[in-house]
Amino acid sequence: MTRLVLAIMKKEFLQLRRDPRLIAFILFFPVVLVLLFGLALKLEPENVRMAYVDQDPSLFSNLIKTNIWSEGYFTLYEVEDEAAIRRAIRLGEARAGLLIPRGFSAELTENAQPTVRMFVDGTMPSLATAMDNKKHAITDDAVTGDMYFLDPDADNVVIAPEPFHLDVEVLFNPDKKETWFFLPGVVGVLIMQVALILTGTAVVREKENHTLEQLIVSPLSKSGFVAGKTLPYVLIALADFYLVLALSTWLFGLPFPGSAQWPLLVLALLYVGGLIALGLAISTISQTQQQAIFLSIFFLIPSILLSGFIFPVEAMPSYVQPIAWVLPFTYFIEVIRGLLLKGNGIADLYPHYLALLGFAAGFIALSIARFRRYLD
Repeated sequence: MTRLVLAIMKKEFLQLRRDPRLIAFILFFPVVLVLLFGLALKLEPENVRMAYVDQDPSLFSNLIKTNIWSEGYFTLYEVEDEAAIRRAIRLGEARAGLLIPRGFSAELTENAQPTVRMFVDGTMPSLATAMDNKKHAITDDAVTGDMYFLDPDADNVVIAPEPFHLDVEVLFNPDKKETWFFLPGVVGVLIMQVALILTGTAVVREKENHTLEQLIVSPLSKSGFVAGKTLPYVLIALADFYLVLALSTWLFGLPFPGSAQWPLLVLALLYVGGLIALGLAISTISQTQQQAIFLSIFFLIPSILLSGFIFPVEAMPSYVQPIAWVLPFTYFIEVIRGLLLKGNGIADLYPHYLALLGFAAGFIALSIARFRRYLD
């Protein structure tokens, strides 16, 4: 019995040795994951972009801004008004905002406790929580120490414990629900899984079963063969897209604005079309179904880790962030969260739509070129 088990084990190792490409995947994939988790991924972001409006430029407002800069957590840039702050956060140009109102200095000198307003993007709860924890940069003793005023000639002067109030407003997801953060991305993950793994094994499975030659010599054209192999997975991916959205809305109250219906359809078609084409290209590159699955997973895992689906892109080192922007899933995440949580439209998100269109066109061209070589 032991000898038979050892013989089968030997056979499996010999079979693996005949597939050097698969061995390379097995060895290379853990190295990539270790590097991603060890070097690239952090839960605590740095240099978070903050749009600010200072309607009362003075020594006191400069104390607030200077201390925020020196903390190194926020990167400030000035905009025109509160509407511009909200727009910057809605479009993803900033993750936070700060508004110092008119009359701030005058109210300080009268110990009237003016209010400074801070705006936080709630679509990414972990980032919103981290920013909420960093708000001490605005109310730190280094800021407030020079903001107390005392008139020695006045009677019964009462000095407030804090010279000003800080009002924090969480936008778009005020309750910071984690499910609203994750569920839109789950749609993209499911589509990626269907498109890459199922489509990636479609053609190579025919080759392993020795049925590809029969299909090639049949009256069916090459385009008809491709359509027949890919359209089922297109329909499955689209069905998954709307099924997960429906369940998320019904079970977890995920927002679904009526204005998002057509933009979501365009998003689904671009994303599904591009990934189905990539899956077909993977199928023509691979010699076995195992290779196709490893290639699909190799694309799937970095997409999940580096897209902003789990970890904020802002939390990644600057030398890793460019990788995030060459992944279609990054743009999908930005679009679907913008549509569902922020109420954006195509006009607001057109750069991301154009990026997805470019990916779809590129992957379709790649799959066509590879498939022609594969059948010739």
